[in-house]
Amino acid sequence: MASPFIEIPVGDRLVKVTNPDKVYFPQHGYTKRQLVEYFIAVGDGILRATRNRPTTLERWPGGVFEGARLATRDNPHGADAFYQKRIPKNAPDWVRSARIDFPSGRSADEVCPTEVAAIAWAANLGTLTFHPWPVRDADVDHPDELRIDLDPQPGTDFGDAVRVALGPARDLLGELGYTGFVKTSGKGGVHIYVRIEPRWTFTEVRRSALAFGREIERRVPELVTTKWWKEERGEQIFIDFNQNARDRTIASAYSVRPAPHAPVSAPVTWDELADVAPEDFTIVTMPERFAKVGDPHAAIDEHAFSLEPLLEMAQRDENDHGLGDMPYPPNYPKMPGEPRRVQPSKKRDDD
Repeated sequence: MASPFIEIPVGDRLVKVTNPDKVYFPQHGYTKRQLVEYFIAVGDGILRATRNRPTTLERWPGGVFEGARLATRDNPHGADAFYQKRIPKNAPDWVRSARIDFPSGRSADEVCPTEVAAIAWAANLGTLTFHPWPVRDADVDHPDELRIDLDPQPGTDFGDAVRVALGPARDLLGELGYTGFVKTSGKGGVHIYVRIEPRWTFTEVRRSALAFGREIERRVPELVTTKWWKEERGEQIFIDFNQNARDRTIASAYSVRPAPHAPVSAPVTWDELADVAPEDFTIVTMPERFAKVGDPHAAIDEHAFSLEPLLEMAQRDENDHGLGDMPYPPNYPKMPGEPRRVQPSKKRDDD
Protein backbone atom coordinates (compact mmCIF):
# COMPACT_ATOMS: atom_id res chain seq x y z
CA MET A 1 0.00 0.00 0.00
CA ALA A 2 1.37 3.40 -0.96
CA SER A 3 2.20 5.69 1.92
CA PRO A 4 -0.15 8.73 2.12
CA PHE A 5 2.66 11.28 1.96
CA ILE A 6 6.28 12.06 2.70
CA GLU A 7 8.05 15.37 3.27
CA ILE A 8 11.21 16.19 1.35
CA PRO A 9 13.53 19.03 2.41
CA VAL A 10 14.06 21.55 -0.39
CA GLY A 11 16.19 24.47 0.66
CA ASP A 12 14.62 25.88 3.82
CA ARG A 13 11.26 24.22 3.21
CA LEU A 14 9.63 20.84 3.58
CA VAL A 15 7.66 19.90 0.47
CA LYS A 16 4.87 17.40 0.93
CA VAL A 17 4.68 14.64 -1.66
CA THR A 18 1.39 12.77 -1.59
CA ASN A 19 1.20 9.16 -2.77
CA PRO A 20 4.95 9.12 -3.47
CA ASP A 21 4.89 5.52 -4.72
CA LYS A 22 2.27 6.20 -7.38
CA VAL A 23 3.66 5.07 -10.73
CA TYR A 24 3.74 7.91 -13.25
CA PHE A 25 5.60 6.14 -16.06
CA PRO A 26 4.35 2.53 -16.10
CA GLN A 27 6.73 1.34 -18.83
CA HIS A 28 9.69 1.81 -16.47
CA GLY A 29 7.93 1.97 -13.12
CA TYR A 30 9.06 5.55 -12.40
CA THR A 31 7.13 7.01 -9.47
CA LYS A 32 5.95 10.43 -8.41
CA ARG A 33 8.71 10.52 -5.81
CA GLN A 34 11.30 9.93 -8.54
CA LEU A 35 9.77 12.77 -10.55
CA VAL A 36 9.99 15.18 -7.63
CA GLU A 37 13.53 14.07 -6.80
CA TYR A 38 14.52 14.56 -10.44
CA PHE A 39 13.40 18.19 -10.38
CA ILE A 40 15.26 18.78 -7.12
CA ALA A 41 18.43 17.25 -8.60
CA VAL A 42 18.33 19.67 -11.55
CA GLY A 43 16.86 22.45 -9.46
CA ASP A 44 19.39 25.15 -10.30
CA GLY A 45 18.90 24.50 -14.00
CA ILE A 46 15.13 24.49 -14.17
CA LEU A 47 14.94 27.47 -11.84
CA ARG A 48 17.26 29.37 -14.18
CA ALA A 49 14.77 28.65 -16.97
CA THR A 50 11.66 29.63 -14.98
CA ARG A 51 12.76 32.06 -12.27
CA ASN A 52 10.41 35.05 -11.94
CA ARG A 53 8.55 33.97 -15.07
CA PRO A 54 4.78 33.44 -15.23
CA THR A 55 4.57 29.72 -15.88
CA THR A 56 1.80 27.46 -17.15
CA LEU A 57 1.82 24.02 -15.54
CA GLU A 58 1.22 20.98 -17.75
CA ARG A 59 -0.24 18.52 -15.24
CA TRP A 60 -0.51 14.75 -15.65
CA PRO A 61 -1.90 13.76 -12.22
CA GLY A 62 -2.70 10.22 -13.34
CA GLY A 63 0.68 9.68 -14.93
CA VAL A 64 1.60 8.88 -18.51
CA PHE A 65 -0.36 5.68 -19.06
CA GLU A 66 -1.32 4.20 -22.41
CA GLY A 67 -4.15 6.16 -23.96
CA ALA A 68 -3.81 9.15 -21.62
CA ARG A 69 -4.92 12.33 -23.34
CA LEU A 70 -4.05 16.00 -22.84
CA ALA A 71 -6.95 18.44 -22.90
CA THR A 72 -6.87 20.84 -25.84
CA ARG A 73 -8.83 23.96 -26.70
CA ASP A 74 -10.80 22.01 -29.31
CA ASN A 75 -11.29 18.91 -27.16
CA PRO A 76 -11.22 19.87 -23.48
CA HIS A 77 -13.53 17.25 -21.99
CA GLY A 78 -12.73 13.81 -20.65
CA ALA A 79 -8.97 14.36 -20.74
CA ASP A 80 -6.45 12.91 -18.30
CA ALA A 81 -4.04 15.86 -18.33
CA PHE A 82 -4.43 19.60 -18.65
CA TYR A 83 -2.72 22.99 -18.73
CA GLN A 84 -3.12 25.01 -15.55
CA LYS A 85 -2.76 28.72 -16.24
CA ARG A 86 -4.00 29.98 -12.88
CA ILE A 87 -2.29 29.35 -9.58
CA PRO A 88 -4.28 26.81 -7.53
CA LYS A 89 -6.31 28.35 -4.74
CA ASN A 90 -4.72 26.07 -2.13
CA ALA A 91 -1.12 26.92 -3.09
CA PRO A 92 1.22 27.66 -0.16
CA ASP A 93 1.70 31.35 0.53
CA TRP A 94 5.38 31.05 -0.41
CA VAL A 95 4.53 30.04 -3.98
CA ARG A 96 4.51 33.35 -5.81
CA SER A 97 2.37 34.36 -8.77
CA ALA A 98 2.42 36.99 -11.51
CA ARG A 99 -0.48 38.65 -13.30
CA ILE A 100 -0.50 38.22 -17.08
CA ASP A 101 -2.91 39.30 -19.82
CA PHE A 102 -4.10 36.94 -22.53
CA PRO A 103 -4.75 37.97 -26.15
CA SER A 104 -8.48 37.78 -25.34
CA GLY A 105 -8.06 40.63 -22.85
CA ARG A 106 -8.64 38.40 -19.84
CA SER A 107 -6.06 38.19 -17.06
CA ALA A 108 -4.78 35.48 -14.75
CA ASP A 109 -2.36 35.01 -11.88
CA GLU A 110 0.10 32.32 -12.94
CA VAL A 111 2.63 30.44 -10.84
CA CYS A 112 5.91 32.37 -10.87
CA PRO A 113 8.75 30.18 -9.53
CA THR A 114 11.29 31.89 -7.31
CA GLU A 115 12.80 28.84 -5.59
CA VAL A 116 13.31 25.13 -6.25
CA ALA A 117 10.71 24.27 -3.62
CA ALA A 118 8.03 25.80 -5.87
CA ILE A 119 9.13 23.48 -8.68
CA ALA A 120 8.95 20.47 -6.35
CA TRP A 121 5.53 21.57 -5.08
CA ALA A 122 4.25 21.77 -8.67
CA ALA A 123 5.72 18.34 -9.46
CA ASN A 124 3.69 16.90 -6.59
CA LEU A 125 0.60 18.17 -8.45
CA GLY A 126 1.62 16.04 -11.42
CA THR A 127 3.38 18.80 -13.33
CA LEU A 128 5.72 17.27 -15.89
CA THR A 129 6.29 20.21 -18.20
CA PHE A 130 6.81 23.82 -17.17
CA HIS A 131 5.82 26.40 -19.80
CA PRO A 132 7.35 29.76 -18.79
CA TRP A 133 6.47 32.99 -20.56
CA PRO A 134 9.46 34.81 -22.13
CA VAL A 135 9.02 37.66 -19.62
CA ARG A 136 9.83 38.39 -15.98
CA ASP A 137 7.26 39.36 -13.38
CA ALA A 138 8.67 42.91 -13.15
CA ASP A 139 7.62 43.63 -16.75
CA VAL A 140 5.22 41.11 -18.26
CA ASP A 141 4.69 43.01 -21.52
CA HIS A 142 8.29 43.10 -22.78
CA PRO A 143 9.97 39.73 -23.43
CA ASP A 144 13.61 39.21 -22.52
CA GLU A 145 13.96 36.05 -24.60
CA LEU A 146 13.84 35.34 -28.34
CA ARG A 147 12.88 31.73 -28.97
CA ILE A 148 13.75 29.90 -32.19
CA ASP A 149 11.74 26.67 -32.46
CA LEU A 150 13.00 24.22 -35.09
CA ASP A 151 10.05 21.86 -35.51
CA PRO A 152 10.42 18.76 -37.71
CA GLN A 153 7.47 18.07 -40.00
CA PRO A 154 6.45 14.60 -41.21
CA GLY A 155 9.26 13.19 -43.31
CA THR A 156 11.95 15.00 -41.29
CA ASP A 157 13.44 14.25 -37.91
CA PHE A 158 15.70 15.43 -35.11
CA GLY A 159 18.77 15.01 -37.30
CA ASP A 160 17.34 17.46 -39.82
CA ALA A 161 16.61 19.98 -37.06
CA VAL A 162 20.20 19.60 -35.87
CA ARG A 163 21.49 20.28 -39.40
CA VAL A 164 19.54 23.54 -39.49
CA ALA A 165 20.68 24.52 -35.99
CA LEU A 166 24.37 23.82 -36.58
CA GLY A 167 24.38 25.27 -40.08
CA PRO A 168 22.35 28.29 -41.16
CA ALA A 169 20.86 29.09 -37.75
CA ARG A 170 24.21 29.18 -35.98
CA ASP A 171 25.76 31.11 -38.87
CA LEU A 172 23.03 33.75 -38.72
CA LEU A 173 23.35 34.08 -34.95
CA GLY A 174 27.05 34.78 -35.44
CA GLU A 175 26.39 37.38 -38.13
CA LEU A 176 23.93 39.13 -35.82
CA GLY A 177 26.43 39.05 -32.94
CA TYR A 178 24.08 36.96 -30.82
CA THR A 179 24.92 34.20 -28.37
CA GLY A 180 22.39 31.39 -28.73
CA PHE A 181 21.74 28.64 -26.19
CA VAL A 182 20.52 25.37 -27.62
CA LYS A 183 18.51 22.48 -26.19
CA THR A 184 16.57 19.45 -27.29
CA SER A 185 12.81 19.88 -27.14
CA GLY A 186 12.47 16.50 -25.43
CA LYS A 187 10.58 15.29 -28.48
CA GLY A 188 12.04 15.62 -31.97
CA GLY A 189 12.87 19.30 -32.24
CA VAL A 190 15.58 21.78 -31.31
CA HIS A 191 15.13 25.06 -29.44
CA ILE A 192 17.51 28.03 -29.50
CA TYR A 193 17.18 30.82 -26.93
CA VAL A 194 18.69 34.30 -27.16
CA ARG A 195 18.47 36.74 -24.25
CA ILE A 196 17.27 40.13 -25.46
CA GLU A 197 16.87 43.53 -23.88
CA PRO A 198 13.32 43.77 -22.50
CA ARG A 199 12.28 46.83 -24.46
CA TRP A 200 10.25 45.41 -27.33
CA THR A 201 6.66 44.21 -27.45
CA PHE A 202 5.53 40.67 -28.13
CA THR A 203 4.54 41.80 -31.62
CA GLU A 204 8.04 43.09 -32.34
CA VAL A 205 9.71 39.97 -30.91
CA ARG A 206 7.47 37.76 -33.05
CA ARG A 207 8.27 39.90 -36.11
CA SER A 208 11.97 39.41 -35.36
CA ALA A 209 11.57 35.64 -35.10
CA LEU A 210 9.77 35.61 -38.45
CA ALA A 211 12.60 37.62 -40.03
CA PHE A 212 15.15 35.17 -38.57
CA GLY A 213 13.20 32.24 -39.99
CA ARG A 214 12.77 33.80 -43.41
CA GLU A 215 16.50 34.47 -43.71
CA ILE A 216 17.27 30.83 -42.93
CA GLU A 217 14.56 29.77 -45.37
CA ARG A 218 16.31 31.77 -48.12
CA ARG A 219 19.59 30.04 -47.38
CA VAL A 220 18.28 26.46 -47.30
CA PRO A 221 14.84 26.52 -48.97
CA GLU A 222 14.98 22.78 -49.54
CA LEU A 223 15.12 22.14 -45.80
CA VAL A 224 13.39 25.03 -44.00
CA THR A 225 9.95 26.65 -44.18
CA THR A 226 8.14 29.45 -42.38
CA LYS A 227 4.77 28.62 -43.96
CA TRP A 228 2.11 28.66 -41.25
CA TRP A 229 -0.33 26.26 -42.91
CA LYS A 230 0.69 22.62 -42.43
CA GLU A 231 -0.51 21.65 -45.89
CA GLU A 232 2.12 23.98 -47.40
CA ARG A 233 5.13 22.91 -45.35
CA GLY A 234 6.10 19.63 -46.97
CA GLU A 235 8.99 17.57 -45.62
CA GLN A 236 10.85 20.47 -44.06
CA ILE A 237 11.84 21.96 -40.72
CA PHE A 238 9.25 24.55 -39.71
CA ILE A 239 10.56 27.58 -37.85
CA ASP A 240 7.61 28.34 -35.59
CA PHE A 241 7.74 32.12 -35.26
CA ASN A 242 4.38 32.13 -33.47
CA GLN A 243 6.04 30.65 -30.39
CA ASN A 244 7.05 34.26 -29.71
CA ALA A 245 3.47 35.55 -29.67
CA ARG A 246 1.81 36.50 -26.38
CA ASP A 247 0.62 33.47 -24.39
CA ARG A 248 2.54 31.00 -26.55
CA THR A 249 5.14 29.06 -24.60
CA ILE A 250 7.80 26.39 -25.07
CA ALA A 251 8.66 23.60 -22.66
CA SER A 252 11.40 24.88 -20.38
CA ALA A 253 14.86 23.46 -20.10
CA TYR A 254 14.79 20.36 -17.87
CA SER A 255 11.03 19.93 -18.25
CA VAL A 256 9.79 16.35 -18.52
CA ARG A 257 7.80 15.37 -21.61
CA PRO A 258 4.81 13.02 -21.45
CA ALA A 259 6.29 9.98 -23.18
CA PRO A 260 6.73 6.46 -21.75
CA HIS A 261 10.51 6.73 -21.19
CA ALA A 262 10.23 10.08 -19.31
CA PRO A 263 12.40 12.20 -21.63
CA VAL A 264 13.46 15.71 -20.69
CA SER A 265 14.21 18.88 -22.63
CA ALA A 266 17.97 18.94 -22.35
CA PRO A 267 20.31 21.93 -22.62
CA VAL A 268 23.43 20.95 -24.54
CA THR A 269 26.48 22.73 -25.85
CA TRP A 270 26.77 23.50 -29.54
CA ASP A 271 29.65 21.02 -29.75
CA GLU A 272 27.49 18.26 -28.24
CA LEU A 273 24.46 18.82 -30.43
CA ALA A 274 25.65 16.76 -33.40
CA ASP A 275 26.20 13.67 -31.26
CA VAL A 276 23.13 13.54 -29.02
CA ALA A 277 19.68 12.05 -29.44
CA PRO A 278 16.50 13.10 -27.62
CA GLU A 279 16.21 9.70 -25.94
CA ASP A 280 19.62 10.18 -24.28
CA PHE A 281 18.10 12.46 -21.64
CA THR A 282 15.54 11.19 -19.13
CA ILE A 283 14.64 11.73 -15.49
CA VAL A 284 17.06 8.88 -14.71
CA THR A 285 20.06 9.94 -16.80
CA MET A 286 19.88 13.73 -16.46
CA PRO A 287 20.66 14.05 -12.70
CA GLU A 288 24.02 12.33 -13.12
CA ARG A 289 24.86 14.46 -16.15
CA PHE A 290 23.84 17.61 -14.29
CA ALA A 291 26.00 16.68 -11.31
CA LYS A 292 29.02 16.06 -13.56
CA VAL A 293 28.87 18.84 -16.15
CA GLY A 294 26.46 21.37 -14.67
CA ASP A 295 24.08 23.46 -16.74
CA PRO A 296 25.18 24.32 -20.32
CA HIS A 297 22.87 27.35 -20.06
CA ALA A 298 24.59 28.69 -16.94
CA ALA A 299 25.79 31.82 -18.77
CA ILE A 300 22.50 32.63 -20.50
CA ASP A 301 21.81 35.70 -18.36
CA GLU A 302 25.24 37.28 -18.80
CA HIS A 303 24.41 39.19 -21.99
CA ALA A 304 21.21 40.63 -23.46
CA PHE A 305 21.12 41.61 -27.12
CA SER A 306 19.32 44.16 -29.26
CA LEU A 307 16.55 43.21 -31.69
CA GLU A 308 17.37 46.14 -33.97
CA PRO A 309 19.27 44.00 -36.53
CA LEU A 310 16.35 41.61 -36.88
CA LEU A 311 13.78 44.39 -37.04
CA GLU A 312 15.82 45.96 -39.83
CA MET A 313 15.78 42.60 -41.62
CA ALA A 314 12.01 42.45 -41.18
CA GLN A 315 11.69 45.89 -42.76
CA ARG A 316 13.85 44.80 -45.70
CA ASP A 317 11.67 41.72 -46.15
CA GLU A 318 8.68 44.00 -46.50
CA ASN A 319 10.36 46.61 -48.72
CA ASP A 320 12.58 44.46 -50.94
CA HIS A 321 10.82 41.11 -51.02
CA GLY A 322 7.20 42.14 -50.60
CA LEU A 323 6.83 39.87 -47.60
CA GLY A 324 4.17 40.88 -45.09
CA ASP A 325 3.02 39.36 -41.85
CA MET A 326 1.94 35.76 -41.37
CA PRO A 327 -1.18 34.40 -39.62
CA TYR A 328 -1.46 34.32 -35.86
CA PRO A 329 -2.86 31.28 -34.04
CA PRO A 330 -6.65 30.95 -34.39
CA ASN A 331 -7.49 32.03 -30.82
CA TYR A 332 -5.94 35.49 -31.34
CA PRO A 333 -7.88 38.61 -32.24
CA LYS A 334 -7.22 39.94 -35.72
CA MET A 335 -3.83 41.68 -35.68
CA PRO A 336 -2.83 44.79 -37.68
CA GLY A 337 -1.30 43.83 -41.03
CA GLU A 338 -2.12 40.15 -40.60
CA PRO A 339 -3.30 38.32 -43.74
CA ARG A 340 -6.61 36.50 -43.76
CA ARG A 341 -6.65 33.27 -41.78
CA VAL A 342 -7.90 31.10 -44.59
CA GLN A 343 -6.36 27.70 -45.14
CA PRO A 344 -5.02 27.66 -48.73
CA SER A 345 -7.05 24.62 -49.74
CA LYS A 346 -10.22 26.35 -48.53
CA LYS A 347 -9.68 29.67 -50.26
CA ARG A 348 -12.22 30.75 -52.82
CA ASP A 349 -11.25 32.65 -55.94
CA ASP A 350 -12.70 35.86 -54.47
CA ASP A 351 -10.69 35.60 -51.18
